[in-house]
Order: sequence, then C-alpha cells, then structure tokens
Amino acid sequence: MRIFGIFFALVLSFAFPILADEAGRHHEDWMPGQLGTVRFPVSCAPEVQKPFEHGVALLHSFWYEEAQEEFADISRHDPECAMAYWGETMSLWHQLWNKPDATTIKSANELLAKADKAKPRTERERDYIAAIATFYRDSGKLDHHARATAYSRAMENIYQKYPDDPEAAAFYALSLLACEPDGDTTFANRKKAAEALEKLFAIEPDHPGVAHYLIHSYDKPQLAQLGLPAARRYAKIAPAAPHALHMPSHIFARLGLWRDDIDSNLASIAATRKSAAMHMGGEGHQFHAMDFLVYAYLQSGREADALRLIDDVRGMPEMKDMYGAGFDPRTLALTLFPARYALELHHWSEAASLTPVKNASEGDPAITYSARAIGAAHIANLKQAHQDVDQINKIHGKLLADKKKSPADAVEQDRQIALAWIAHAEGKDKKAIKTLRAMAEKEEATGDRTDEGIPIREMLADLLLESKHAEQALAEYETDLKFNPNRFNGVYGAARAAEAAGQSQKAYEYYAQLLQVCGGSASERPELARAKELMAKK
Repeated sequence: MRIFGIFFALVLSFAFPILADEAGRHHEDWMPGQLGTVRFPVSCAPEVQKPFEHGVALLHSFWYEEAQEEFADISRHDPECAMAYWGETMSLWHQLWNKPDATTIKSANELLAKADKAKPRTERERDYIAAIATFYRDSGKLDHHARATAYSRAMENIYQKYPDDPEAAAFYALSLLACEPDGDTTFANRKKAAEALEKLFAIEPDHPGVAHYLIHSYDKPQLAQLGLPAARRYAKIAPAAPHALHMPSHIFARLGLWRDDIDSNLASIAATRKSAAMHMGGEGHQFHAMDFLVYAYLQSGREADALRLIDDVRGMPEMKDMYGAGFDPRTLALTLFPARYALELHHWSEAASLTPVKNASEGDPAITYSARAIGAAHIANLKQAHQDVDQINKIHGKLLADKKKSPADAVEQDRQIALAWIAHAEGKDKKAIKTLRAMAEKEEATGDRTDEGIPIREMLADLLLESKHAEQALAEYETDLKFNPNRFNGVYGAARAAEAAGQSQKAYEYYAQLLQVCGGSASERPELARAKELMAKK
C-alpha cells in the first residue's frame, strides 16, 4: 500500500485512578505536562473531566487507538457523558490520511446515536456532536471529500460562535487540512488553517494541537520556513508523545536541517519501542520515523547508518496491520529503503538487481521495478529495463481495474520516471527532458514530494549533466535546491555542473557547502573525497 505522506501517531499514556486499566496499558508511567495543555470543559461527571482532556490531548497527537480507549473508558464510567461518544467518533477518523470504510462509519453512527440518547447538556456540546455527525451521515449519498468539507464548514461555525474556545480553533484548522483539494497549488486551506492557529499559538503556546497542526499546515517547500517555530516547540509541549518527537522532522527535512531531523526521529523511534515494550502495541508506527531517518542519513554522509537501519528492519518480525488499513509497514520499508539507498548513492548495478519483497501490497512492487529499470538503464541493460517497465504496466493496469486511483497515480509516476531514464539511455534526450520537466513543474507547484524520494527536477539536472549540458544542469540544480535545500546529490551536482561550466568560484562554494552538510560524518563517498581534494587546492 502506498502510504507516502502518511503521518503515524504514538503517545505514551497515563492513568486516572477512577478508570479501568484495560488492555495492559501502563498509565502509571505518565507524568503531568507530558502531553501538553488542553482545557475542554464538559458537562459530564466531574471525575471524568481530566480523563476527557487527556483523551483530547491524545487526539491532538494522533494516537487514535489510545484515545478511543480513553473515551470508551469514560463512557463506561459515565454512560450519560455524551461527549465521550463524540470523542470515540473523532478517534475513528484519522483525518489527514484515512477514509473510513462502511463498517467504521456504521460504528460511528451507532456512537452518535448514543450521544443523542445521552442528551448533551450544553449547546456547545450539541454543536460539536452535530459537527462530526455531518461527516458520518449521508455516506451513501456523498463522497468522502464532500462529507469532510461539510464537517469543516460546521467546525468553522463553531470557531466563529465560540471565539474563546481553543479547541474550536484547533479542530477547525485540522478540518481544513482534512478537506484540502487534491493537487491544490494555492495552499488556500493550509494558509487559512495557519492563520487561525498562529493567533492561538501566541496565547496557547503549550497546546499540542496548535503546534502539531501548524507543522502540517506549513509542510510544503514554499511554506516550510514559517513552520520552524512550531517544529521547535511541539516536542517540548508533548515529550511523552512519539509522534510529537517525530513531527518536527517534517519541517527539518523540508529545510535540509539533517542533524535536527536525525535527532527528532531517533527520539521518536526510541519512544515507540518503549511503548511497545510496555505492551501498549503500536510497533508499526516507528516505520514512518525510520523513513525520514534513512533519508536524512543519506543526505548527510551517514550512509553506513542508513545501511545499518535497513539491516535492522530486515531482522524485525512481521508487523500487525495498522488501523485496519490492510498492510504491513515493515514490508513497505523493506521495499522502499533499499531502493532509495541504491538510487541516492548511484549504485546502479545494485538498483538493477533489487528483488520485489514477498507479500508487498498493491502498488509497492512498482517501487522496486522502477528502481530496477533506472539502474538497468544506467548500465545499458535496456532489455531488463523494458521488462521492468512491463511489470509496472501490469501493476498499474490492475490498480486501475480495481478503481484504486491514488495508488495507480503513484505507480504511473514510477513508470514515467523509469521511461525517461530509458529514453536517455536510448539517446532520446529531448523526450526524456520533456517528461521530467513536466513532472518536476507539477511536483513543485503542488509541493507533493511526500515520499522522501529524489526530487524530479534533480533527476532532470542529473540527466542534463550526463548529457554534457553543464550550464542547463546548473540552472536546474539551483532551482531544485530552493525547494530541497542541502540534498547531498543536489549540492554535489551543482558543484560538478558549475565546475564543468567554468564557474570555479561557484563550484568551490557548492563543494564547501557539501562538506558542511556532511560535517562530522565518517563517509567514504568519492564525492566527498573529491570535494576535499579540490577545496585543499584553493
């Protein structure tokens, strides 16, 4: 299953003595202040007020399974607490990546019926419950996006009606992100969400949802610099939440801050494993942090660390299904990480010899076949390259037949990239350049390079450099580095292109930048050796 852009969530939880400690949850390890500050008064039994706010804090850090358990505990203790059922329905929809299926929608509507039966005591509570009901109802008549938009409009009304309610602002902002149109180049929803959140951030600096959703709002190359204050803050707000430890790396990766990126994800993985050791489950969530970690290692001269991490993943047991989405995240990692390693390091023979991972789901094998085709094209094994593209075609056709548009679109991109490199190997550079340029422009306009892969414009620059068009290549590298700063190959490519174009001063500057990006590494990559050699001669 293609899960690029997925944002997994974890939090270490805590207990309230009035509630049952079910499913082996180790609440005693929680300490006050570890999940941020949430104030959400409800008209339920007084003793469930703090547990309710704990559940909301869990929601804000996307630990949906544990949030659902918390709200279910509350409803068992106080069946007349209508907002506990609201919390359960909120836990069932993972707004930034999930489209609830018919079974989930049925469960949510049953919970909403219980909320109505409990007769919410305040108008504010009735408004919150009615808002989420707009998403779950009419699922047979309206598609997911229409219902998500209806929910966002309902939350906007609550935001305007209760201007002093921080939860209204936070959940309204999240709803805007959840109903963002596909391929939007204006970022209108993101900017609108950020506007509401920035106002709240100034007065609620310890609210977990505010910092978290600001990071998501700004998670585009064009906006990432604006997200740095929230990225610096979120992990401090909710240090018990593995997702809060990981999430800042979305901004760090956009800005090429590799040391911060690495530290963020190492902390998140450690917290995930701690929670798993406490029998709280959620082992699979570490793979999203690992995805960012492998990428950051490869950009900063720590490829040996990346390789060790890949070996660690190979030694892990199979993982349980996550969120009922039908995939093993370890399988995707075993598909994605070796392909990324080989392509980033230009190990073309290694890329060409990759083998599809057993039990890989949906479109994932296309990642392997695309890497194989690119590698084969670079070593002039065009027969294999075309055979690999044939395999991608079969995968794409099946996804289309099954009406799985998003995975099919991802596979089609894999196919087009592979075909461009094959065209280059066949001497059809105009065709290859046209294909990659169009894809690069689309990728940059939407800011949708969410899989931590190689930017398409950088590929275009590589192709131009290989074709001995140094000045054109330099222009493309420099354009790409504005969107993807401090990428190893982008910086090195710009240095090589400048050198080939006779721009020695600019070449030295880029070589110096590469050495700085990889400062402290023990890498033996020939690119770094060349940079050191040339800088020593200056």
